[in-house]
Amino acid sequence: MEKILKRTITDLVSENHIRASVLYYFGVKFYDYKLETLEEVCSKLGINPDSLISSLELVIDEKESTQKQLKAYPAELVVEYLKHAHYLFIKKRLPYIGQLIDGVEEVNFRYKSLSTDLKSIFPMFVEDFIHHIHEEEDTMFAYVGRLNRFLNDEKPSSETYYMMESFSLQEFAMEHEVHENEMDGFRKFTNDYQYCEEADLHIKVLYTELQRFERDLLIHAKIENEILFPKAMQLERLAKLKFYDLSKLN
Repeated sequence: MEKILKRTITDLVSENHIRASVLYYFGVKFYDYKLETLEEVCSKLGINPDSLISSLELVIDEKESTQKQLKAYPAELVVEYLKHAHYLFIKKRLPYIGQLIDGVEEVNFRYKSLSTDLKSIFPMFVEDFIHHIHEEEDTMFAYVGRLNRFLNDEKPSSETYYMMESFSLQEFAMEHEVHENEMDGFRKFTNDYQYCEEADLHIKVLYTELQRFERDLLIHAKIENEILFPKAMQLERLAKLKFYDLSKLN
């Protein structure tokens, strides 16, 4: 622990770019404390060094076996997982990327053009992304919730019946947006997130974070397409069977 406390912020982030996000969540913009040690930053900002070091050491950049685990979960729990991911995207990941983009021009005037380009497309991306999330939660997720409640309640529901008649899982699945295309603008302005070794550390961190975010969006979409949709279709089939059985009793 003593050893890591004596290392500079630049040294720690250069070794693993994702550490910059951990520092950000503790209130530390890494580029404001480049030459200061972790110990000095903790002392200056009143941060518990044990907590920060533990978080820095936990940094991993892989989605271990999440998808395999979710396949065994019922649809309603998959929905809760996806809703939590939406929350993290909006409340943590996007604000952090926005902060990195805002800081580009402050770091080096050579990146003024890049800074201007990214600042112009990022707000539009965020607006479209949030709209997509709200639409998804208000339609697909709400539909799964309605089906699940109906299957766990003996009473027939006309509201559920009409919802099933008006909502098409197949159409939603076919039209479901994958945010890969929405990241095209970022790939264009960052040369597919490629940077030279001489690039400023800030650029390396920003490009790494944009690439991680795109990868996580693709994983997120894959969970929806390959896990949630099939489970939702199964719920829909069971709900239709239940309606049929109940209608025979009347």
